[in-house]
Amino acid sequence: MLYLALKYLHVLGAIVILGTGTGIAFFMLMAHRTREAGFVARTAGVVVTADLLFTASAVVLQPITGYWLAREAGYPLTEPWILTSLALYALAGLFWLPVVWIQVRMRDLAQAAAARGEPLPARYHQLFRVWFVFGFPGFGAVAAILWLMIAKPGL
Repeated sequence: MLYLALKYLHVLGAIVILGTGTGIAFFMLMAHRTREAGFVARTAGVVVTADLLFTASAVVLQPITGYWLAREAGYPLTEPWILTSLALYALAGLFWLPVVWIQVRMRDLAQAAAARGEPLPARYHQLFRVWFVFGFPGFGAVAAILWLMIAKPGL
């Protein structure tokens, strides 16, 4: 019963990370395409909250449930698929942490532009390009981890 509870929590965490990441990317991209500072500011505000509330919680709990799940299932942490998953998790974190900061900055820049009745500044557009590019390796690493969790290849 403990194994199933841990597995459920671990899979739920993966769903939250992938689902929130996908939703955040979609809503930020759609808001950005409008080029309306007020709309971007409101959307980015919700995105920052969602990332900190949902993604951050899942990111913290995922390695904990993963450790206990591997232990309960009898997998040594030296299994190649586990080591690869951990490396990919670190890689995803290296891209996700700057993205969180970038989202906060984009929100602040959009709020300031909206308050002044101005268009989004050049700095916002620079940050958006970095945010967009960083999403691919970050999301790709998480998607690869999900495949490793399911397939458990010998590598």
